[in-house]
Amino acid sequence: MVQELCDRDMKIGTTTGYLRSMMDILAPKAKENGYEPDCIVCPDEVPAGRPYPWMCYQNAIQLGVFPMQAIVKVGDTLVDIEEGLNAGMWTVGLSLTGNLLGLKEAEVNALSKEDKESALEKIEAQFYQAGAHYVIEGIWDLPDVLDDIEFRLAHGEHP
Repeated sequence: MVQELCDRDMKIGTTTGYLRSMMDILAPKAKENGYEPDCIVCPDEVPAGRPYPWMCYQNAIQLGVFPMQAIVKVGDTLVDIEEGLNAGMWTVGLSLTGNLLGLKEAEVNALSKEDKESALEKIEAQFYQAGAHYVIEGIWDLPDVLDDIEFRLAHGEHP
């Protein structure tokens, strides 16, 4: 997905609940696993963390990206969605690979088809109730969402 975004000339900014001292340890580990965003903003670098929009705004400033309605916030918690909405961004919730399901891959694989579908339906409903514009199972589904957002923006829609 990171390569897909780069191929689209898109920048990647991260907001997190972790303090900068923690991210200084975690970011190199993420890079070893192929994830190196263009910008990381932590709550101790802005007036307040989520659900306030300050980390999103700081990402936009550091990345030189605007307007806010052209930016997509992807998150795996309800407060991520609230943060993105407060910043005026499109929001996408992650149902299968996120905190709301809260299961390891082996645990997900052990679920029956019915139990998995039921859990994902509940999570999807929570995200939409929180105001998410889209809900996808995992980041691998993001390209189709980005295509739809680009279409909607081209037709004058805003989040």
